[in-house]
Amino acid sequence: MIIGLTGGISSGKSTVSHFISKLGIPIIDADVIAREVVEPGEEAFNQIVSHFGTQVLNEEGTIARKRLGEIIFNDEKERKKLNSIVHPAIRKRMIETKDRLFGEGHSVVVYDLPLLFESDLRHMVDKVLLVYVEEQIQLERLMARDQSSKEEALSRIQSQMPLKDKTKLADEVINNNGSIEGTEEQLRQILVKWQIINN
Repeated sequence: MIIGLTGGISSGKSTVSHFISKLGIPIIDADVIAREVVEPGEEAFNQIVSHFGTQVLNEEGTIARKRLGEIIFNDEKERKKLNSIVHPAIRKRMIETKDRLFGEGHSVVVYDLPLLFESDLRHMVDKVLLVYVEEQIQLERLMARDQSSKEEALSRIQSQMPLKDKTKLADEVINNNGSIEGTEEQLRQILVKWQIINN
């Protein structure tokens, strides 16, 4: 079984991800893979340099994320081009890793996909587990975490699909408004229900 773990910024997805790891279930993190596939020597790295030129490289020859970000930030066409290089590379690496883990005898793998719904990746998973938090708590946590102003935090939250809309699309929802213990217990109950762990 492939579980897609998703949430919103500051919803507590990494906390849930940590609990899942502790149970011995392997997690394939899309953000980590996104960084790996653009390292020098990777196919996606070569495509980025051949399209955007060496201006997007740091002195040591790695991709200068900030510079690349500035190029695509104001240019929809260039952003789509970058996504068309990076997204397939991420998906391919995730699938390869999953196949390897299944080959090693794991029966369950978790894809940690922050933008599962936004990127329309529902077809890659069997079940979707959403970490939900109310917007006010999300806002407070994000401001505390990044020391950001209310405006900055709000604009980051609003750049994603609202968590309350995602709840309708998920198979199970962990409500992370309360205590860490409560969150862990909800996760356990869901995994028991899905027959992944014993009660």
